[in-house]
Formats: sequence, structure tokens, C-alpha cells
Amino acid sequence: MPTKKKPQVTSSPERRRELLDTAAEVFAAQGYNATTVRRIADEAGILAGSLYYHFDSKESMIDEILSTFLTELWEGYDAVLAAGLGPRETIGALVTESFREIDRHRAAVAIYQKESKHLATQPRFAYLVDSQQKFEKAWLSTLERGVAAEVFRADLDIRLTYRFVRDTVWVAASWYRPGGQHSPEEIARQYLSMVLDGIALDT
Repeated sequence: MPTKKKPQVTSSPERRRELLDTAAEVFAAQGYNATTVRRIADEAGILAGSLYYHFDSKESMIDEILSTFLTELWEGYDAVLAAGLGPRETIGALVTESFREIDRHRAAVAIYQKESKHLATQPRFAYLVDSQQKFEKAWLSTLERGVAAEVFRADLDIRLTYRFVRDTVWVAASWYRPGGQHSPEEIARQYLSMVLDGIALDT
């Protein structure tokens, strides 16, 4: 009598995404080093050994979380930068896109803020350094373009302004909750009204 074959388990994209979402929340709350595979599995409601069916390590999980977030971020940023907008409009579009990414990937943004400096020392995560350099160049060049076009104040400290905008936008990941009172677009509008009124020339 032939033996029955065990049904083969497949890792569906949906299940993989669910597990990564769970892992992202745990990494964001506890930190990468303090998080164990067992803790992620517990949060996902599965055995630790079952998690290894989907991912070979927690390093693979955080890699996929961060690379997915940055790929999507740069799809939005590149579209903005290629649109031929004026410097003020570019800043506005970049800020709006940033808040949309916080809405879509809040935990990944928190992980990026907390862990990227440490992870970037490993060859596997070299793309974090590349992304940071590209990010800085995009913002600095837009601010410089605004000063040259006399859209922003001539005495603006470009690098200080960049750091202020960068940090005040991305820190929102620590308090923003999807589905809250304000949409990401509304938060961006309120933010821009405060920042741009402080750096734009009076007309």
C-alpha cells in the first residue's frame, strides 16, 4: 500500500508580508539586537521553527523590511525629482511623500532611524549608506536651488535646514498611527505651512 505524501506547504506572498509586518513591529518596539526569532514567532502565533521555513534569519527579515521600504520611498522620491517642479513645490512634494511612507511603513521608518547606523557597517546593508547619501543630495540640491532662485532666504543655512526638515519629518514615525484623525496629506500640509512660512521670502 503506497504511503501518502504529506501536502507541501507553500509560503504565500500574503503570509510572508504578514510575518514581516509582525517582525517590523517587534523590531521597532524592542530593537534589533534585543529581538529574538522566538519573540517574533510568538507575536505571529507560530513556532520559532516554523518561522525559519519563511526566513533563514532575523537578519534576512530586517533586510527585507528595510529594502522594501527604501525601494518604495525612492519610487516616490524619484518621481517627484523628475517632475520638473520648482524648488518650493519639490520640497512640498518630498515632504508629502515622506508622510505617505510613514503611513505605509511606520515601523520600518522607526527601524531605519534606530538601526541603520549600526547595520550599515555590515556589507549586506551597504545600500543604507547609498540611500542616505542620495537622500541628502536630493534635499540639499533642492534647497540650494531655492536659494539661487530667490524662493528661499539668501541667508538660509542649507545643511542646518536639511537636518531640521529631515529629523522633524521622520520623527513622526514615533507618534503617527495609520487611520488616525489626520491623513498623511493633511499632516504634510500643516507641516509645510509652518516650515515654508519660516523660510520663504515675503511677497
